[in-house]
Amino acid sequence: MSDLVHLDARTARVEDILPILDRDAALVLENALDPGAASAILRELAPFIAGTRPFDDDFVGRQTTRTGGLVARSKTARIAVTHPLVLAVAGAFLGRHATNFQLNLTQIMRLLPGEKAQGLHRDRYLWSRALPPAIEPMLNGMWALTPFTEENGATRVIPGSQSWDWDRAGRPEETIPAEMPLGAMLLYTGSVVHGGGANRSKAPRIGMNITYLLGWLRQEENQYLSCPPEIARDLDPALQALLGYTVGNGSLGYFSPPTPSADHVDTLPPEAALGRSAAATEQQPF
Repeated sequence: MSDLVHLDARTARVEDILPILDRDAALVLENALDPGAASAILRELAPFIAGTRPFDDDFVGRQTTRTGGLVARSKTARIAVTHPLVLAVAGAFLGRHATNFQLNLTQIMRLLPGEKAQGLHRDRYLWSRALPPAIEPMLNGMWALTPFTEENGATRVIPGSQSWDWDRAGRPEETIPAEMPLGAMLLYTGSVVHGGGANRSKAPRIGMNITYLLGWLRQEENQYLSCPPEIARDLDPALQALLGYTVGNGSLGYFSPPTPSADHVDTLPPEAALGRSAAATEQQPF
């Protein structure tokens, strides 16, 4: 078992990151988000976070709140969603198995004091074990909106566990806490074994989970409902495409309007729901 590699997001390159992801399936990028931006995200989302109650469930956390819809609710969160280095890595990493990728989930995870350690798992199991192990479905980012320490419940990972047999679940003593300063992010794959840590501190540990997915799989967070056309139409075309307002591959994602089309075309690209043509969509950064 190896330690987590830490790189500086200001100087790291895609070619530096990909070999580490292939070997360890996780690394930390420091200086990924300006502290002022982190504060702005928490300020913009404060009423939503305050209004979110924990689940009555051990796995998702009885002392953990999960607040989503970040693209629609926080202008500053969009900076993280469209971080150029992260998108470039996602394009290269997920581009091995898809012609494009999409935003999967956006969520503020607030671990309250007293939260227990989460059960170890692989995020890819959301799409069942039918997906061949060689196909990595997702790339995840956990952004530190407060410092992550072992005491306050930093995400725990087992570097290299993506290569294990699927039936090997891992043990707590095999995990490493992803300790990182404010503004850093843990970048990890859907196949690495991991879980939230126990918060033994007296303050919440707040992370922002932003994950990306192969363009031909169903999103965990339904972005078309979390960020519907009336909100999405005012966003940058590249962000619209990340949300899924473009075809995933070939004709995946076309729609037929509920009322007759003025030009008698009945199969339209998602961009038409935002009042523009598909040609205006910027190419994703593969």
